Amino acid sequence: MRNTELAKLDGLVGEWTTTLSDAWFLEPAGVEVPGSTTVERLGESLLVMRTELHDGTERSTVNFVIGRSDANDAYVVLYEDQRGVCRTFGMTFDGRRWLMLREDPDFHQRFVADVEANRIRGRWEMSQDQGKSWRKDFDLTFVRA
Repeated sequence: MRNTELAKLDGLVGEWTTTLSDAWFLEPAGVEVPGSTTVERLGESLLVMRTELHDGTERSTVNFVIGRSDANDAYVVLYEDQRGVCRTFGMTFDGRRWLMLREDPDFHQRFVADVEANRIRGRWEMSQDQGKSWRKDFDLTFVRA
């Protein structure tokens, strides 16, 4: 039986053209990194989100597994990337606002996005003072392919 809370994320399922922009770590200013994202169901209770970005010389891959802890009434997210990094995030989604948040001892990190039918405009931010102040890492835009 399909998880009814996970069904609220059905609008994310599909193929997306992805653009990373306004990143503090990219030179020169204004550089955009193109990519693609696929979101698909894995069984009845999980979504898998795969993003690949490529700047012409380097490829970056990021994978998320999104599920729902029914007992805790909360979305949970596992993250991993090509560096071998694995992180967990809590998540909220109300159909228009998407938030993933991790509050780990090394630093806090969050993804905040506004969701439309065919576009998602988000940004990744990090905090080194337990969430008192936030610095934007980069913007991430998804357009339905």
